Amino acid sequence: MMLDLKVTIRFINLASQPVKRPTMYLRIPISLVLLLAGCESYAPQALDPGKQLAALESRRLDAPEVRRFAEHSLGHEVTPWPPQSWGLDTLTLAAFYYHPDLDRAQGQRLAAEAATVTAGARPAPTGGMSFQHNKDAPPGQSPWTRGLVLDIPLETAGKRDIRIDQAQHLTQAAKLRAAESVWQVRSRVRASLLAAYPTEDLVRRQRDLQDEITRMFERRFAAGAVSQSELTQAHLMLSRATLALRENQKQGAENHARLAAAIGVPDAALDGAEISYQAFEQLLPVASLPPAEARRKALAARPDVLAALADYEAAQSALQLEIARQYPDISIGPGYTWDAGQVKWSLGLSLVLPLWNRNEGPIAEAKARRMEAAAAFLSVQARAIAEVDEAVAGYGHAIDMYETANALLQAQRKQERNISAAFQAGEADRLSWISARLETAAAEQARIGALSQAQTSLGRVEDALRRPLGVQGTAPTAEQVLSSKSLRTGN
Repeated sequence: MMLDLKVTIRFINLASQPVKRPTMYLRIPISLVLLLAGCESYAPQALDPGKQLAALESRRLDAPEVRRFAEHSLGHEVTPWPPQSWGLDTLTLAAFYYHPDLDRAQGQRLAAEAATVTAGARPAPTGGMSFQHNKDAPPGQSPWTRGLVLDIPLETAGKRDIRIDQAQHLTQAAKLRAAESVWQVRSRVRASLLAAYPTEDLVRRQRDLQDEITRMFERRFAAGAVSQSELTQAHLMLSRATLALRENQKQGAENHARLAAAIGVPDAALDGAEISYQAFEQLLPVASLPPAEARRKALAARPDVLAALADYEAAQSALQLEIARQYPDISIGPGYTWDAGQVKWSLGLSLVLPLWNRNEGPIAEAKARRMEAAAAFLSVQARAIAEVDEAVAGYGHAIDMYETANALLQAQRKQERNISAAFQAGEADRLSWISARLETAAAEQARIGALSQAQTSLGRVEDALRRPLGVQGTAPTAEQVLSSKSLRTGN
């Protein structure tokens, strides 16, 4: 058990002049009324789930408020509106406006800023009144004793400045995490848009070609030109192609919904909108990636790394504050008493004497938390370095895979042209020509798969560096987005 002793020293002065009525007591109620009049009142803000659901379901990409937000973030007028097609940049702007993660990050930032105000507040003085009645008062003297005591706390060892410093570090961490949320929203939109890359027409073409091949096998089987096993194999291939088409349609619907969720709008908001995938048609050459030194500099500016560093500095300040709390604060207590017609004033001095402990427990906890914050910073930094190295290495191999798939597609197209020419010349049958077209469709699908993997790897490089690479459209910075969000919420 921790026991602290509070020592109070009070000096009393007895005035020789009798006072008929202390006017100070008349002023106290008036002062209290004036103080209470300046207090802020509570205004409840209820959340109606039904109205919230209706508001979510009514969100549209082309809403006028989205345009105003985009223009403020970009700093120029957006024309035409709505865009003829919604690409990565425009969908990302809509996500910046709608996605709740940014609103939550803004709320956390505002709370951290308010905590800075709290940290800088000085301890408020306390006041007290006392009334005593003396039954044995001499005749002619008032039996009442009225007193007024004011307790004024004074912090020592710079505790207030340390609290402010700690709160400022936490505010900086909250701002950096808000910037990190901006990037995460953009990253999810990019990944969802890439996953929604349309391939249904290509898969349907493969199914139709396989269906035509199967009908040709059926006619040949009826003429006795092919065996039952060959016909059965053709039917199996058609079933697989049909199953692949249905799976592609299912995956496409899910990816469509995921893209809408990444933007923060209902799935129906994307219906009828022309989506552009032009951002994924070109790949960045490996030689164009930032060199190692530039990547290291980019790592030092990552919001999550800087936020972890700010957390460590806040832990440093927390330890400094606990050490400062070894030194007790002082309370000065001037007092005023009207006793039997005599005025007495007093001056008290009180402080907590740390006889049983010197705040060892909280100091040890603060040291441990500082150690934990240092380990967390090193973990974030190490993870960032590993993400960059892994992403760059993976992108290089993904480019090789794409180039190989593209070369195979070009070779298959050449082969199809040769077989088509032979078919036109009567040197090849229709089955060979249709089979060549099917092989070309399969090569095109393999190329799209390799392109998707390469773009996914490029996205990982961007995520690791926390900045877009290659030829980019107009994209606002995190500061511009958060500034526009502040105007939207009125904070």
